[in-house]
Amino acid sequence: MYSIYTANSKIEKRLNEYLEFRLDIKEKLERLMLEPRKANGAHPLHGKLDGIWSCWLGSNIRMIYVIYDNEQKIIIKAIGAHKIY
Repeated sequence: MYSIYTANSKIEKRLNEYLEFRLDIKEKLERLMLEPRKANGAHPLHGKLDGIWSCWLGSNIRMIYVIYDNEQKIIIKAIGAHKIY
């Protein structure tokens, strides 16, 4: 199982705000820890974001993250509406 980390305190604060009012996001993050390339509509990004993944956390909430297989880590780089791309 992968562990989830945030890239910085700003992203951690935003994630915690979403977790407060959207109870389903915790479950989606748990699924992502099991299958970071398949859960929640996960898909690789292209172009300048090549090597980075994105998934859906609900309504218009998207998350951009990097997967480190050797360390079993997922690092959240951004979370928010589609404008995070």
